[in-house]
Amino acid sequence: MGPHHHSRRESLCSSLLAPRPDYHDCDPDLVWPFGKLEGIDRDDVRETAYEIFFTACRSSPGFGGRNALVFYSNHHDNNSSNSNGGEGSGSGSGSKVNGVVTTPTSRVKRALGLKMLKRSPSRRMASGAGNGGWSSPSSPNASNSGGSPGMSFTLPPSRPRRPMTSAEIMRQQMRVTEGSDNRLRKTLMRTLVGQMGRRAETIILPLELLRHLKPSEFNDSHEYHYWQKRQLKILEAGLLIHPSIPLAKSNTFALRLREIIRAGDTKAIDTGKNSDTMRTLCNSVVSLSWRSSNGTPTDVCHWADGYPLNIHLYVALLQSVFDIRDETLVLDEVDEMLELMKKTWSTLGITRPIHNVCFTWVLFQQYVQTAQIEADLLCAAHAMLAEVANNAKRPDREVLYVKILSSVLSSMQAWAEKKLLRYHDYFQRGTVGQIENLLPLALSSSKILGEDVTITERGRGGKGEIKVVDNSGDRVDYYIRSSMKQAFAKIMEAGNVTEVAEDAVTETLHQLAKETEELALKERESFSPILKRWHTTAAGVAAMTLHNCYGAVLKQYLNGVSTLSGDAVEILQRAGKLEKVLLQMVVEDSAECEDGGKAIVREMVPYEIDSIIINLLKRWIHERLKRGKECVHRAKESETWNPKSKSEPYAQSAEELMKLAKETVDDFFQIPIGITEDLVQDLADGLEHVFKEYTSFVASCGSKQNYIPTLPPLTRCNRDSKFLKLWKKASPCSIGAEDFHPNGTNEGHHPRPSTSRGTQRLYIRLNTLHHLLSHLHSLDKNLSLSPRIIPSTPRSRHANNRKSQTNASSYFELAQSGIQSACQHVSEVAAYRLIFLDSNSVFYESLYVGDVANARIRPALRIIKQNLTLLGVILTDKAQALAIKEVMRASFEAFLMVLVAGGSSRVFYRTDHEMIEEDFDSLKRIFCTCGEGLITKDVVEHEAETTEGVIELMGQCTEQLMEDFSIVTCESSGIGVVGSGQRLPMPPTTGRWNRSDPNTLLRVLCHRNDKAANQFLKRTFQLAKRR
Repeated sequence: MGPHHHSRRESLCSSLLAPRPDYHDCDPDLVWPFGKLEGIDRDDVRETAYEIFFTACRSSPGFGGRNALVFYSNHHDNNSSNSNGGEGSGSGSGSKVNGVVTTPTSRVKRALGLKMLKRSPSRRMASGAGNGGWSSPSSPNASNSGGSPGMSFTLPPSRPRRPMTSAEIMRQQMRVTEGSDNRLRKTLMRTLVGQMGRRAETIILPLELLRHLKPSEFNDSHEYHYWQKRQLKILEAGLLIHPSIPLAKSNTFALRLREIIRAGDTKAIDTGKNSDTMRTLCNSVVSLSWRSSNGTPTDVCHWADGYPLNIHLYVALLQSVFDIRDETLVLDEVDEMLELMKKTWSTLGITRPIHNVCFTWVLFQQYVQTAQIEADLLCAAHAMLAEVANNAKRPDREVLYVKILSSVLSSMQAWAEKKLLRYHDYFQRGTVGQIENLLPLALSSSKILGEDVTITERGRGGKGEIKVVDNSGDRVDYYIRSSMKQAFAKIMEAGNVTEVAEDAVTETLHQLAKETEELALKERESFSPILKRWHTTAAGVAAMTLHNCYGAVLKQYLNGVSTLSGDAVEILQRAGKLEKVLLQMVVEDSAECEDGGKAIVREMVPYEIDSIIINLLKRWIHERLKRGKECVHRAKESETWNPKSKSEPYAQSAEELMKLAKETVDDFFQIPIGITEDLVQDLADGLEHVFKEYTSFVASCGSKQNYIPTLPPLTRCNRDSKFLKLWKKASPCSIGAEDFHPNGTNEGHHPRPSTSRGTQRLYIRLNTLHHLLSHLHSLDKNLSLSPRIIPSTPRSRHANNRKSQTNASSYFELAQSGIQSACQHVSEVAAYRLIFLDSNSVFYESLYVGDVANARIRPALRIIKQNLTLLGVILTDKAQALAIKEVMRASFEAFLMVLVAGGSSRVFYRTDHEMIEEDFDSLKRIFCTCGEGLITKDVVEHEAETTEGVIELMGQCTEQLMEDFSIVTCESSGIGVVGSGQRLPMPPTTGRWNRSDPNTLLRVLCHRNDKAANQFLKRTFQLAKRR
C-alpha cells in the first residue's frame, strides 16, 4: 500500500477513537441517575469495564480461544422470530459456515423496532492478525501530562482482510488501544497459568494487573503511574467507598488499603514480589474482597459489585452497542454483544431486571445525547419499558433494584415532562412528531412508578406545586394547560405587555389577541392531532387555557378602565372575536364527547364583552351626566345673569351646559359599538334630568305675588274727607294731566325707561330658557335621526318606553314642556315686576290719585312704551311675544286694581266713566301696535274683557250697582232673598276681579263718591269713613 492509503487509514482510526462527550454533561436537563464516582472519570470507567468484559469472555471465541466468532453484515434481513430486548441471545437465525455468521439478523433490534444497518461487508473487515486482535492501532508512544496518555496509530504492512471478531468489534467500540489490550491479555495469561477453568468472578482483576504488569511494559513512567492510579482508584471505589457489603470504619485492612492508595497519588508504588507495600496491598484487597454479609465463606469476590460502581461499569459496556461511525445507530451485532456482556453479571452483581433498566436508560440517554434526531432510539427505550414494567410488578424485588428503577424512571420522566410541559418551546413544526414518541415514554414511566405523581412547576417565586392524578388523560391535560400557559407568557414577555406605555395599550393588546389566535390555530393544526390519541379534547383544552389566559390580561386591563373610550371598545371587540374563535375550537373538538364539551366550556370564564361594553357605556353616560350636574351646580353658585355680549344675550352657564350636552351626544355616536334605542333612551333620560334641574334653577325667580301691592282696607267714600279738602286747597287752579308727574319721571318728550336691572336679569333668564329650548330641538334631532341607531327588539328594556307609548316626537318632551312652563313663569314675574315695581310710580301710585281728570294715564303710557322698546332690545325674537303678553296682563291688572283697590286716595264719580274708558283704550292700543303683530287685536280684546266689564260698572248708577250687588251676594252666599231685619253677608276677597264678583261690586261702591253709596255701605256693613 502506498503513503496515501496509510494516511487515510490513520484518519479513520483517529475518528473512531475520538472521545465521546461525558455522559454526566450530555444534556443539563437530563439528570444522571446513578450518582458520581469521585476521582474516576469516564475513560477510567470505560477501560476498567473493558478489562472486566474481556476477562469474563476470555474463553469465548475471538477472545484468545482457538475458534474466533466473526460477523458479516449483509444487505438482506432474514425473517426471524422476535425476542425480548433484554434477552440478547446469540446472533439471531443467521446460518453459520465454519463459525462465521453469513446473514446476521438481530432479534433485539427487531423487538425494539430498530432497523438493520446492512452496511457493506468491507466496513466490518480487518487485516489479519496473529492473535486475533485488531491490527490497526499500535501501542501508545506519547502521553499527556496529568491526564490520560495520548494515542497514536501506525499501520503494519498490508495483510489479507478478514471478518472482525467479536473481541475486535468490542475493543473498537470501547476505544481501547492495542497496547492496553495486549497488556490485558498478557496479565490474564500469567494469572491463569494452570487455572484456565477459574471463574471470572473469583479474579480481583485490578490486583492481578498491578501484580503482573511492570513499568517496563509502558512507554514511560508517567503512563505507568497514571495506569496504576486508575487501578488503585477502582479498588478504592469498589472496596472502600462503595462496597457491596457494608464496611466498618475500624476495619484494619481498609485503613491499610487507604494508606497505600494515598501514597500512590504522588508516586507509583513498588509492585515487585519482594515489596512490603505490595504484600500489604494484596492481603488487604483479598481480605476485603472475599468478605460475606453473614461471615460465612463465599465463592464470589466482591470488588466491583457495589452500587453505583457496578452500574457505571455496566452502563459503559452497554454504551458500546452504538455504532462509533454514527452514534444514533445500534450495531447489528447487538445480540451477540449483549450475550457476551451477560458474562460480567456475576462480577458486577447485575441481574436481569437491573440489566433491563440500565439498557432502557442507555437507549434513552443516547437519544438525548445525539440531539434527539433518531426517534427509533426513543421508541426502543419505550419498548424496553414494557419489560421493565413486568419486572417491576414482581413481588421479590431487591432494594437496590427498586432504588435504581426509581432513579432511572424519575430522571427520564423529569426530562420528558420538562419538554412536555413546555412543548411549544421544544418542538417546532419540523419536530412536532417527536411528541408522539416522547409522550408514551413519559406516561409509561409514570405508570411504572405506580404512585400519585406530583408535578412541580416552579414559578417566578421558586415555589408552586400541583398534584395530578396519575392517569394518561389527566397528565396530558396538564401538559397541554402548562405548555399553553408558558407559550402565552412567552408571547406576553416578547411583547412586553406588563410594562407597555398607556398610549400603546390598544396596539399591544390587539397584537396579543392576534398572536394568541395564531397560537391556538398552530396548536390545533400541529399538536392537537397527536395529543388527541391520549386526550379526546386536546384542542378544546388548549383553546380553553388560552381563553382564560387572555381573559386574565383583559380583566387586568379593565380594572384600570373607568369609562368607555374608542380604544377600550376596540380592545373589547378584538377580545370578543378571539373568544368566538376559541369557543368554536372547543365546540368542534368536543363534538364527539359525551357531554358535548360542556365540562370544558364551564371552565371558560366568559369575557361577556357585550355586558362589559354596556356597563362601561352606562358608566360613561354617568360620568358625562355628572359633568352636566356639576355644570348646573356651578351655575347655582356663580351665575349673575349678565349676558356675555349683545349677540349672546343669555347666561354663560346655559352655553356651557348645551356645549357639554352636544359634545356628549357627538361622542356617544362616535363610540364604535352598536347603539340601540335602549342606550339612546338612557342617555336622553339622563340629559333630560339635567335640563329639568337647570330649568328649575332658571325659573327660581320668585312669584308675581311678590310685586302685587297689598289690598287697602275697604272704606266708604264721603265728600268731606280731609284728603279731598287738602287736594282742592293745594290745587286752586286746574292742572293738566300731562303736567302731573309725582315722581319726576318727566323728561320732556323722551322719558327714560323705568326697567330696573333686576327686571333686565329676568329677561336674560327668559333668553336663557329659549336658548335651551332651541338647542334641545337640535339635540333631539341628532338623537332621533342618527343612522347608527339599531331599532329595539320587542324584548328590549325600552321597547315600551315613554316615547313609544305616547308616540312622542321628542326624547326631551318633558324637558321642553318644563321649559315652556318656566318661560311662562319668568315672563309673568318679569311683567309684574316691570309694572308694579319699576313703573309703580307712574302707574299704580299715580293713576287717578285725587281725581280722574287731573291724573290721566298718558305719563304711564310713555314709560310703558319705553319699557317695551327696551324689552324688544334685550329679549330674543322668540321670547318677545310671551313677555309682552304678560306685560299686557300685568298692565290690565294694575289698571283694574287702580279702579277697585286704589285705596283712600282715589274716588270716582259716575261721570268719570268716559275718561277711564278712553284711558284704557289708549293702554290697549299700545299693545296692539307693539312690534310687528306680536300680539293680535283679538288677543288684546280677549285679555281686556274683564277690565272692560269693571269699567262698565263704573258707568252704572249707584242704585243699579247696589241692586246688582245685593242679588249677586245673595246668590253667591246661598241665602236667596234678604228678609226684613237681615243683613247682607260681607263677600270674601278673591282677587279675581270681574263684574259678576260681589267683592268687585262692593269695591266699586266703596270708591263711588255719592251719598247713596255712602249710606248703603254704612247701613249694610258699617264701613268706616275715609280720613
